[in-house]
Amino acid sequence: MKDEIYRVAWRVGVAVVIVSNQHLRIPAHPLVSRVVVSDGFDAADDWIAEQSDARCVVVTADILLADRCLKAGATVLSPTGKPFTAASIGGAIATRAIMADLRAGGDQLGGPAPFQKADRSRFLSALDAALVKLGRSV
Repeated sequence: MKDEIYRVAWRVGVAVVIVSNQHLRIPAHPLVSRVVVSDGFDAADDWIAEQSDARCVVVTADILLADRCLKAGATVLSPTGKPFTAASIGGAIATRAIMADLRAGGDQLGGPAPFQKADRSRFLSALDAALVKLGRSV
């Protein structure tokens, strides 16, 4: 989804920060920057959560990071375009815990559904809507 994020950011003129614990290639563009954090446990998540505020859109599939960013006031989207909200995050955390318990008990559950064209379209639409909404409130 990074390429899609870059294109949307360039179109609307917003900065993108890629955060990781290793050096990732990013486009040479003034709106795109990279932050490399230590390889400590959750170092990238900690940096993202600490920097998040009401002016940020965070894209993550990590439910616990989504919760932390929501609490900081950020708009949070999954890579499939599903928004995490204050109303939905509790259920997502509960489902995550149940699935972890089932896996710990030895159940073979399979992963998330394969990424589809409709997911990309939904994500782009949700990202565009989030940026328009933030643009009106800033």
